Amino acid sequence: MAKKKRLRLIAEMARKIRAYRELKSRPRDSQRFALDYETMRRPLTGKMLPVLAWRDVRRESRLFSLLAGMRMFGVGRLFTRKSWLEDHPEPSYWEITKVKVDYTAENMDHGKAWGVLTYKGNKESEVKEVDKVMYHDWRLVPKHMEQQLKDFQPLPEPPVQYVPFPPLLRAMMLAEHKKAFGRVLAEEPALPLKRDVLLSREYFTNLEQERQRTEGTAV
Repeated sequence: MAKKKRLRLIAEMARKIRAYRELKSRPRDSQRFALDYETMRRPLTGKMLPVLAWRDVRRESRLFSLLAGMRMFGVGRLFTRKSWLEDHPEPSYWEITKVKVDYTAENMDHGKAWGVLTYKGNKESEVKEVDKVMYHDWRLVPKHMEQQLKDFQPLPEPPVQYVPFPPLLRAMMLAEHKKAFGRVLAEEPALPLKRDVLLSREYFTNLEQERQRTEGTAV
């Protein structure tokens, strides 16, 4: 019988206190992403932006620079990115559903936003936080074009293609299957040319949270 994990109240309280102090001492986004447009450096860190980004910084806008000047901070409107317009013929955009503005920031042009993502014509079902809001490549979708983007029907995905495994790996898999089940594998093993896991920020965040739950709280 597995030993029941004992609840350590003092350790849990210490963890919450450390997390609260870390949160209070962490600089706000308006400080982290502040930019000197003459030198192209972040005042907080002194780091310079990549030279390739200078043109977009001068010509394009951040998401909250657009939201700050709109009614209800743009809730219900569609926003796309310059990089999406250049890379994909299918429509990709965010439909903003919630905005949390940092009122301590100058011009209120920093904060967090949530919405529903439509990427390459495929609309997601869940509301999630908009990422890369500090990038200088956001654009507002004109009102008369919103319905055209929403009515877009993506093409069906092509069938998954398979390729044979490398000879050594194939031999190892066949030997392992024969050792485990006592018979030869009936079907020839094949490798699908499709990745089932999307290596996004949420994927790694969930992995880190799962690791912390498994390891427990340090005293």
